[in-house]
Amino acid sequence: MRRVLGLVLCTAGSVVFALLVWAAVEHGGDVPDPTAAAGRLSRGAVVLDSGLLVFREGLEAILVLAAVTASFLGANRSLRRPVAAGAGAALLASVATWFLAVGVIGALGGAGDSPTSLDVQAATGLLAVVVLVIVLNWFFHRVYWTGWIGHHNRRRKALLERQGGRLTVGLALLGFTAVYREGFEVVLFLQNLRLQYGGRAVLEGVLVGLALTAAVGALTFLAHHRLPYRRMLVLTGIFIGGVLLVMIGESVQELQLAGWLPTTPLSLHVPDWLGLWFAVFPDAQGLAAQVLAAVVVLGSYFLADYLRFRRPRQRGLAPARRPDAPPA
Repeated sequence: MRRVLGLVLCTAGSVVFALLVWAAVEHGGDVPDPTAAAGRLSRGAVVLDSGLLVFREGLEAILVLAAVTASFLGANRSLRRPVAAGAGAALLASVATWFLAVGVIGALGGAGDSPTSLDVQAATGLLAVVVLVIVLNWFFHRVYWTGWIGHHNRRRKALLERQGGRLTVGLALLGFTAVYREGFEVVLFLQNLRLQYGGRAVLEGVLVGLALTAAVGALTFLAHHRLPYRRMLVLTGIFIGGVLLVMIGESVQELQLAGWLPTTPLSLHVPDWLGLWFAVFPDAQGLAAQVLAAVVVLGSYFLADYLRFRRPRQRGLAPARRPDAPPA
């Protein structure tokens, strides 16, 4: 299984590298204008970023569901059904939330190139970046992986003490909350990309992310493979760190277009493909925001590692258990 996962990851990395090389050749030339209103990211970058966001959140939902249903074996296997029903309802609710978000943003004037539209896009992008920094921040996830899973396990144990319809409804709600939390985050994250590049490219990325999530879910719940969840979460976390930098670069541009931030061009030569794929442009505000985000995320990771693992060892205490997924 590890060899298969390694082959899949190597293949995916090769495809991404090939796309970057193609972008560099196909779109080489002048440095992109950081204040241009359209055409900043390539379509492939939008699809890739959307797919990574969906896959990351889907992987976390599978991790939580795997922990919740780990003990539902033998005579208790039927208890998985209400959890699965709740998870399915959460997927439908996430789709409904998407259309609700589209309607609300449209009512606020989030479509078109009017000044109001630029303000809505800037505000949406800024909110998405703030939430992404919090949710995908390494320190937060050290707590999230253990605390969120532990919360669901405590709910599961309390529910198992009940009988009849209350147990069924409770397990369904457990599955619903485990999945809808991730679905709601995905809806929020993708709104800014949708506003800038349209729903079709975002939908393609969503389908790619769902396909990857479904593959991992099938291996977990149908084939009963013990996957290296923690390594997969760390790897996707690294990828999403890149997506975060892209979203910050895009959001800074939206703030500049809306007049919320000034634009200070720098005399730097930035290859065109860096703008098309990673929203890296030669202006002081965008580069400073991306560097600051990288420092915050990396700094919080090392701080969390020190506080939860290294400092307890230095004091002769038992370090906190590193978060690993239990078998499904």
